[in-house]
Amino acid sequence: MFEAENIRDWRGLDVVDYDGRKIGTLESIYFDTLTDRPAFATVTIGLPTRRRLVFVPVDKATVGPSYLKVTYDKSLVKDAPGIDPDGELAAEDEGAVFAHYHLPYEQGSRGERRLGRR
Repeated sequence: MFEAENIRDWRGLDVVDYDGRKIGTLESIYFDTLTDRPAFATVTIGLPTRRRLVFVPVDKATVGPSYLKVTYDKSLVKDAPGIDPDGELAAEDEGAVFAHYHLPYEQGSRGERRLGRR
């Protein structure tokens, strides 16, 4: 796992899959509220008139000089749950993001959100 010290500097980097194929552009990072570690990136994909943000896990991701390389295939990421560029992930949609990547999901003990954007 990479360190998230300069996470704001990463906005606008290309996000590439494990084969180096460009998926889109990094928009933001969502942190796991239970661990305070980076959990997902939102990636801008689509045509200029039909853009959307999709979620991709950043576990085992690596950061290069001009990219963030994730360990997931481009087609899997492009089919991931997404939001509008000016939208926000609804609490009830968090489980679908985790399920898409076959990751375990549970809310906090008092029903708190699992993901927080920074």
